[in-house]
Amino acid sequence: MKKILFVTSEAYPLVKTGGLADVSGGLPIALNALGHDVRILIPGYGDAMGGILKPMQLPGGHMSPALQHGFLPESQVQVYGLIHEFYFGRAGNPYLGSDGQPWPDNAERFSLLCHVGVEIAMNRLGLDWKPDIVHCNDWQTGLIPALLNDEPRRPATVFTIHNLAYQGIFPHETFVRLRLPTRLWSHQALEFYDQLSFIKGGLVFSDRITTVSPTYSREIQGKEFGCGLEGLLTQRSHRLSGILNGIDMEVWNPASDPYLPVHFDDQSLPQRRLLKAELQRQFGLPSAPELPVLAWVGRLVEQKGTDLLLEIMPRLMALPLQIALIGSGDIRCEQALQHWSQLFPDRFAIRLGYDEALARLVEAGTDIFLMPSRFEPCGLNQLYSQRYGAIPLVRRVGGLADTVMDATPENLDAGTATGIVFDEATPDALFGAIERGLELYRDTAHWQQMQITGMQKDFSWETSAHQYLALYEQAEEDRKLQG
Repeated sequence: MKKILFVTSEAYPLVKTGGLADVSGGLPIALNALGHDVRILIPGYGDAMGGILKPMQLPGGHMSPALQHGFLPESQVQVYGLIHEFYFGRAGNPYLGSDGQPWPDNAERFSLLCHVGVEIAMNRLGLDWKPDIVHCNDWQTGLIPALLNDEPRRPATVFTIHNLAYQGIFPHETFVRLRLPTRLWSHQALEFYDQLSFIKGGLVFSDRITTVSPTYSREIQGKEFGCGLEGLLTQRSHRLSGILNGIDMEVWNPASDPYLPVHFDDQSLPQRRLLKAELQRQFGLPSAPELPVLAWVGRLVEQKGTDLLLEIMPRLMALPLQIALIGSGDIRCEQALQHWSQLFPDRFAIRLGYDEALARLVEAGTDIFLMPSRFEPCGLNQLYSQRYGAIPLVRRVGGLADTVMDATPENLDAGTATGIVFDEATPDALFGAIERGLELYRDTAHWQQMQITGMQKDFSWETSAHQYLALYEQAEEDRKLQG
């Protein structure tokens, strides 16, 4: 049994802004189910932890002033909440103020999280528990491997990059104000073009580095996706690997999903027609079972390829199809898409914001799910789509490349195809992929085979958990060799 301290700034269902929360809520449970002692350290956000965390009594009868204790809902995974009313008691987004800008004291907030993580890792907070592995996630935890590096008999460290675009960059004055060891102010440590980089602490000092898909681990070693850190990542490529995110196969199960009015599995695909009709009804689209429905659920930003979709809207509206979209993001994208929905109300419908029940219905009722991302470290919607019998149409990047098998003639004949994949981030490439998807839609036999193949794929967290356990073994070996 391994003892694993999992440090994160968010975990589903406690608090979520993105994919990091899904990993932090899924992987520890999977590791625990395999018999390992996993404990999560997370900021005790006041509006997210109500009813979950309780005052914590330490061995010897003392009360911990800094930590409260609880369990991740519906699991046996222990959670330590870092309590600091000023830093973490504020309401709203964990990183952004009401003006949409980062909290001005984010460096101090997450530096505190890192320092407490180090103290737990070295068993100096009276918990009578010392982990074998400290698994850190994204820039908010990047100082932990750096601060642990000089500790004698430290645990092994693993650092996971969920999105390299977010790096925790602050002025040099912040480095001074945080009173970090002066040895860490070096381009070989935390200094990044005369600024403090939290993420470099994880990239430079961790025993092992992971990303959330194998392709993304290779992409970030090049200039296009490396965000200025490609040289460092190439230098440490022997310690860098990619492990795909998983999903909870019971939560995301069309045969039992409580959000769906009709259930189905890979043996009862005709039931999806009823869900398609309900999708059309809820979006205000005419009932037209013969028309393919294309869907989008996600952020309306350039990273996701929204601009590509907008470029081809005139051409799409000339094709026999309907489009249903749920999302929010760039105000200009929102307004432009709303304009198209007003021009073609019987062909294109948009819901701004997010609605979990409607999002589940989209996955279960749409024919083609659009993900034309410019970059995508892992992605989850393409996994949900395959699980729910929708055909993902994706760009060949990151986790999309690793999880969607293109409908080439060879893959169709072999019965391995699960989606439509294109390469270039251009409007023409996206439109060509959609045309190919519409042609396939008319090929009923191949289409149903693609649906069944996708629904039968194993995207469970258990698969990923076994890969992380192997990585932890490697990290411990690396730690021993360091001495």
